[in-house]
Amino acid sequence: MTYDRLVCANCAAPVNEGRCPVCRANRERLSQDNLFAQLNPMALIALLAVLIAAVALLAHQTA
Repeated sequence: MTYDRLVCANCAAPVNEGRCPVCRANRERLSQDNLFAQLNPMALIALLAVLIAAVALLAHQTA
C-alpha cells in the first residue's frame, strides 16, 4: 500500500505531507517496509508482464 492517499488520524492531513510527527513516522515506516512502495501499479504490472513473457519464452525453448 502506498501512503499517498492515507489520512492521518492525528492531524487529519494527508500522510505524504508529513505535517505532524505521527505522519512523518508513518511515512518513514511505510517507505522502509515495502520494497515496491516507490513503484506505481502500472510499473508493477509491466514488470509482471515481462516476467511472465520471460518464463514463457524459457519454457518454449526447453520444450
